[in-house]
Amino acid sequence: MNWSDDLTACAALVERGDPLRFRTAMMAPVAQRGALFALYAFNVEVSRAPWVTSEAMIAEMRLQWWRDVLEEIAEGKTVRRHEVATPLSQVITPEHARLLDELVAARRWDIYRDPFEDEADLERYINQTSGHLMWVGATLMGQAAEAPVRRAGYSAGIGAWLRAIPALEEAGRVPLLDGTPAGVAALAEGGLSALNEARMGRASIARACAPALFPATAAEPALKQARNHPQSVVEGQLPDAGLPFTVRAGLGRW
Repeated sequence: MNWSDDLTACAALVERGDPLRFRTAMMAPVAQRGALFALYAFNVEVSRAPWVTSEAMIAEMRLQWWRDVLEEIAEGKTVRRHEVATPLSQVITPEHARLLDELVAARRWDIYRDPFEDEADLERYINQTSGHLMWVGATLMGQAAEAPVRRAGYSAGIGAWLRAIPALEEAGRVPLLDGTPAGVAALAEGGLSALNEARMGRASIARACAPALFPATAAEPALKQARNHPQSVVEGQLPDAGLPFTVRAGLGRW
C-alpha cells in the first residue's frame, strides 16, 4: 500500500470508530487532513485495544505493540509496516511519539477494574489521553499555546467520559470518584470551566488549529446537560457529541 491507500484506510477507520473526529478532520484543509486521520486512526486502535478481549495479558500485548511503534518513531528507527503506524510515523515528531506513548500507557486503566486512586489520578488519565491527543493534533495543524489547547482537551475528555459512564459501569469499571449527583455535576462543571479557559486563550492559537479543537466545542452540550441534570449521565441520556452551526459552517469558532 502507498501513502494514499494508507490514508484512505485511516480515514475509513476513523469514520467508523470516531465519527465526531472524522467530521472535524474533514473541516481541515485537504492537504492537512491526512495527518489528522493518521493520528485519529491511531487513537481508535489504541482506545479499543483494551476492549477487544477479556484476557488482560492479550490487551496488554496489544497496547505494548503500539508502544513499540512509538519507540521506533521516537528513536528514529525503521517503523514496522502497518496501515496506521506507517502514515503516523510520517506525520508526527519524536516528541509527539513520546507524548502518545504516555497516552497508550494511560489506556492500561481500561484493562482492569481498579478505580482511580483520587481526583489527580482521574485528571492525569484525561490529560494523558484526550489532552495529549488534542495537543498533538493542534500542533500538526499550526502554532498554538499549549495551556489553552490542553484545557480544551480536558473539556473534550470529560464530555466523552461522562457519555461513556453507563457503558463503563456495565463493563464492571468504576469510572466515577463521586457518583452522587453533586459529584457528577462538579465533574461536568470542571469540564465547562476548562472550555471557558481554553476560549480565553483563543488568540494564542492559530486559526488553522481549529479543526483539532472542535471536539471540545462538541462536548459542551453534554457537559451542560450533566451539570444541570446529573442523573441523565447514569441514565445514558446525555446528548450525542455534536457541532454548533458556527463550527459546521466552517467559521473556525470553537
